[in-house]
This record gives sequence, structure tokens and C-alpha cells, in this order.
Amino acid sequence: MRIKDAFAHLPNRKRDRPATARSDAARSATRRAEPAPPPPGFVIGPPDFVGVGAQKAGTTWWFRLIEAHPGVYQSPDQRPELHFFDRFHEGWLTPADIERYHRHFPRPPGMITGEKTPEYLADHWVPRMLREAAPDCRIIVLLRDPIERYRSAHAHDDQRESLSGRRAENDMFQRGFYARQLERLHGSFAPERVLVLQYERCVAEPAAQLARTYQFLDLPPHAIAAEELRLPRNRTRAEKADLPAQRRSLLRDEYEPDVRALRAIVPDLDLSLWPDFAHLAEGDVP
Repeated sequence: MRIKDAFAHLPNRKRDRPATARSDAARSATRRAEPAPPPPGFVIGPPDFVGVGAQKAGTTWWFRLIEAHPGVYQSPDQRPELHFFDRFHEGWLTPADIERYHRHFPRPPGMITGEKTPEYLADHWVPRMLREAAPDCRIIVLLRDPIERYRSAHAHDDQRESLSGRRAENDMFQRGFYARQLERLHGSFAPERVLVLQYERCVAEPAAQLARTYQFLDLPPHAIAAEELRLPRNRTRAEKADLPAQRRSLLRDEYEPDVRALRAIVPDLDLSLWPDFAHLAEGDVP
């Protein structure tokens, strides 16, 4: 069975629209939107934290939990996903671009603010640009079992509509190589400024992992109600199809060297939560 056949039954409500119409138009509008003037007394500057991915790893859910802390401000007029750096896949930032980026982050004195755009982790130009625009920000990364992330991406409406065929398949596949992406990120931000969380651990123990996140952001402890911690996360609007056995085997073989390298970068990675790679948790992995 071809991989596209495994997902062919999934709904595609916008099939008759141009390939990039919906998601690209929405993102372009977000990137072009001029930041609103800040309320009186607010300060403007680079973000204090940025969530960079991975895509389909619970980043929206986690961002909402971060902004639930009373020390975090999120403008009601701004979406958390800015996609600000998307348009710089060619060329480079200017000082005016950096100043405009900063104007997206008004906050009352003494509070922190940030954004999250899950594509940043995979976009090779973003870490260095982000260092220029916000050199002191803290970076938050959520990683998910790369095979499950791949399946979720296939079921994600926006992803399926914005790309097609070989290009979509390669994009979804390449996003699962986390080690190389983290190495690139560490080339621009010191490891102590980067918090790497595991999506599956956040699901299993959200209170503990959220407390760890607050501590990383220099925020005081804050308890979130259990029902809020368990709100829907990583919601995909279409069902996830089972992978053909041969495809799963191929993905496991392709990703395994990267997962081995990832263990050296993220020593507390719990591979028992990634069934296809659990065997790597037995003993030391070079």
C-alpha cells in the first residue's frame, strides 16, 4: 500500500481550493499585520521566551498553560503563532524588521511575554535570526515520538492542503530529525537557554513538567487546576490512519540514528515512551 493511499480516506474539506490558499494566506496575513500600539504604561522589547516546535507536539496546549501563569502576559489582539520569520527564507533581517518584531511584544512592567511558532525548529534560517532579534530570550522545545508526529502531520488539514505529493511527504519526514535541528539551535543559543520537553511526559505528568517550565522561565510556582491541565491537546481534526507495516519499519530505520544522537543531546529523554525506539533505552547508547 502506498502511503498516500493509507491516508486517502481522510477528509479534505478544501480540496477544490488552490494548494496553498488557506494556510499560506492566514500565515501571510499574520506576518504582515502591523502590531497594535501598546496600552499606556506598557513596555516593548524582544520576547522573553519563544516556543520553536516541534510541529504537532502539543505546542499550542503548552503555550496556553504557560500564559495561564499570572506573571505571563499575552496580548488579546495577537495570535501566539507569529510566523514572523517565515518570509525571511531568502534575504536577511534589517534593523527595521527587528524593531517591528519587538513591537509584537508589549507587556506591563514586571511581566514576561513570548510567542510560539512550531515551524521555527525545522527552518534552518530561524535560530540565527532569532538570536539577532532576541539574543536573551529562552527557547522552549517539545519533542514527540517522530513516527507519531509524522502520523499526526499526515492527518493535519493545514499540512495536507499547503503541500502536496513528494514535497509534503519529504517535509513531514524531515521534521522528525530532531537531533540535527537541536544541534543547529544550540549553535545560536547556549544549551542552558533551551528547555527540551518530551510531549509524552507532559501528557503523563503535566503538573511536574509545567512546574519545570515555569522554573526555566524564572517564574514563581503556580498551581493550575487539574481539569485545565487535561484540556484537549494536540487536537487533530481528522483521524490518524494506521501506517503500513513496511512504512513504519522504514521510518523506524531512518529515524533510529537520529534518535540515538538525540539521547546524547537530551540525556533525560525517556525512550520507553516512544515504543518504536524503546529498545534504545536498554543500556548506554553511543
